[in-house]
Amino acid sequence: MIRAFPFLFVILWSSAFISGKIIVEDASPFAALGFRFALVAFGFFCFALILKDNLSARGRDIFEACGTGILFHGLYLGGVFFAVSKGLPASIAALIVSLQPVLTGALAGPVLGETVTWRQWAGIMLGFGGAALVLGLDVGGELPVMGLLATGIALLAVSAGTLWQKRLGDRLPLSVLNLYQAMAACAFHVLVMLAIEQPFLEFTGSFILAMGWQILAISFGAFSILMYLIKVGSASQTATLFFLVPPVSAVMGWLFVNENLTPIDVIGLLIATFGVYVATRPQAEK
Repeated sequence: MIRAFPFLFVILWSSAFISGKIIVEDASPFAALGFRFALVAFGFFCFALILKDNLSARGRDIFEACGTGILFHGLYLGGVFFAVSKGLPASIAALIVSLQPVLTGALAGPVLGETVTWRQWAGIMLGFGGAALVLGLDVGGELPVMGLLATGIALLAVSAGTLWQKRLGDRLPLSVLNLYQAMAACAFHVLVMLAIEQPFLEFTGSFILAMGWQILAISFGAFSILMYLIKVGSASQTATLFFLVPPVSAVMGWLFVNENLTPIDVIGLLIATFGVYVATRPQAEK
């Protein structure tokens, strides 16, 4: 089962772009995210009680958990939701965010002391090339500056969050870590909501289904898997999985919402998959 975690992560994480687009049609972005992470925090609190995990922790560990929560759930998700709500195509947002493995790989050495080999860099470049091939032909028209800026902030946040989480390690049980991260994210989104938007939530059938999916499949599922993968693998290797998100999202769009899937998209998916394999496969023992 654990060997399937990278595959499950990519499938679940890729679905976030489709469900997120549905959500912002019926809600303002930060109101939706504040609502989501209030429920997520309550859910992880219940998990911690059921698992009898110790909710108390050192102040430093709580601070770092909250910090990574704001980076992952606050600035990253908030940036993507805000960008899409401002009219930036989800494909362009995904392409910008897919630069994350490049940025993480570049910083993993000086920040974490990780050695990124030439083989991993080759895989990173192949992965980005495949993702860009899927999304590059969709670029066109006038793009909203605020949307581009928000997505750039999201890219920096998810890269910094990955590196910080790797440094944090496993000092907190997973349920407690996710609880503090969700609480910090909820507070962040509520503050931003009050500062910059006119909040609204419309509990339509599509909103409820999309929000339920984001809570159960992505916050409880994909993000917990991501925390595990960061703990057991290198930051640069884990980040490379994000290259598969744009191609898999394109396939999901074709399967579920009748979006066009071209032969170029299929070629890009194959190139990105090969790049991730090259970057993440174990090195042969000498």
